[in-house]
Amino acid sequence: MRIEVLVDVKPILGEGPLWDVETERLYFIDSFGMVIYRCTHDGREVRAWDLPQKIGSMALRRTSGAVLSLARGFHFIDFTTGETQLIVDPEPGRSNNRLNDGKVDKRGRFIAGSMDTMEEGKNGALYRLDPDLSLHKLDDGIIVSNGPCWSPDGRIFYFADSWSGEIWTYDYDLDTGRVSNRRTFSKVDTSRGGAADGSTVDAEGCLWNAQVYDGKVVRYRPTGDVDRVIDMPVKKVTSVMFGGPNLDTLFVTSMAKPPLPRFPDDGVMRGSLFAIHGLGVTGVPEPRFAG
Repeated sequence: MRIEVLVDVKPILGEGPLWDVETERLYFIDSFGMVIYRCTHDGREVRAWDLPQKIGSMALRRTSGAVLSLARGFHFIDFTTGETQLIVDPEPGRSNNRLNDGKVDKRGRFIAGSMDTMEEGKNGALYRLDPDLSLHKLDDGIIVSNGPCWSPDGRIFYFADSWSGEIWTYDYDLDTGRVSNRRTFSKVDTSRGGAADGSTVDAEGCLWNAQVYDGKVVRYRPTGDVDRVIDMPVKKVTSVMFGGPNLDTLFVTSMAKPPLPRFPDDGVMRGSLFAIHGLGVTGVPEPRFAG
């Protein structure tokens, strides 16, 4: 196994690595810097798009451009012009919330949640944006929405409320996009200061989770048991995604500056986008939004 710094643009809050199998390009975001970045699998040809608001996550569309969860609602972005367009704001009266992490299911629906900006109150919720642009609430009572992803067959949905100390699973109905039967998949020891952040699932059905502020990437078996722990060069790792031409490189984002003063700082590699090689496993292609 080898860990390398792929791109070092010092995002305030690096997040959301997204590998596009069609164009073989890696996207990642700076949530607080309000920027989308794109590069090759080896860190070349870096391109950036500025945004009008903080960004929680993005997913590419089947047509062109991407769907975004910005602080104040779901938006489209046109990569040619850089312009964004509001689709819907699910929480217009909650100024202390913002939208956060999101991904697309196998049928092309975008699932993303909201969070309390102070990371304290259970003010957030989980939403589903359908291809017809209708919006549906899936769950609520959430502090910080993070880590949505699915089992390879799309029928188990993984999700974390970071400061609950738990990663959850739900049964996922691919025909309707509904979730049910929420239960605890695994518990994260938040007493050490870490919490479950972004996740992805590999081709063997194992969950990989970035444990922010604890500097670890953890692989869980489908049973919820810990299979492997990777110690990263920085503490503030935020999300993970397999990519590269063979889907065998694990890309890991990190933040250069903690969002709240109670969180730790890092050294010179803070904010780097990392690539982990030689893990011996591959990921699965990320679906595109059908709307």
